[in-house]
Amino acid sequence: MIKIIKKNNRGPAQYRRHQSSGAGFVILFAVTLSAILLSIALGVSSIALKEIKFGTSAKDTDEAFFAADSGIECAVFNDKSTGNSFTSFGSGDIQCLGNTIRLAGSYPVWSFILSGLGSQAQGCAQVTVDKSKALVVVVSKGYNNGGDIPEFCTQGLNSIERQIELKY
Repeated sequence: MIKIIKKNNRGPAQYRRHQSSGAGFVILFAVTLSAILLSIALGVSSIALKEIKFGTSAKDTDEAFFAADSGIECAVFNDKSTGNSFTSFGSGDIQCLGNTIRLAGSYPVWSFILSGLGSQAQGCAQVTVDKSKALVVVVSKGYNNGGDIPEFCTQGLNSIERQIELKY
């Protein structure tokens, strides 16, 4: 009888050492790196979106303010230069931006709408002139949009209002 001896230096299967290829670490590293890059990209895009909204809001606010300012200027110009626009014997019409505007109301409180204002001609102003007190009070409410239809100042869902009040 011949005896064959097999030499196995590794030992039993449960005690064998496996040589690590690092594949598990590479996957973990790739997932972690992807998550970090994704969070950075989401943060940057969130900031960019907020900046766009802020820029649009600032532009709309300026449009509304300048519409209100145009309304004040129109009322004061017609009251001071002609002297008979806002009186009990006035004509009931004023001139603004090259247009004739019909006044609503009568002595001592008048109102009018100035439309077609702003960079895209969508702004408008609702102006009230009150001479019932010792000081003349002019209130102008400007809107960034709402002036599509002349003689109307109907605000939309995203309208911004700015009000200026002048006493003299």
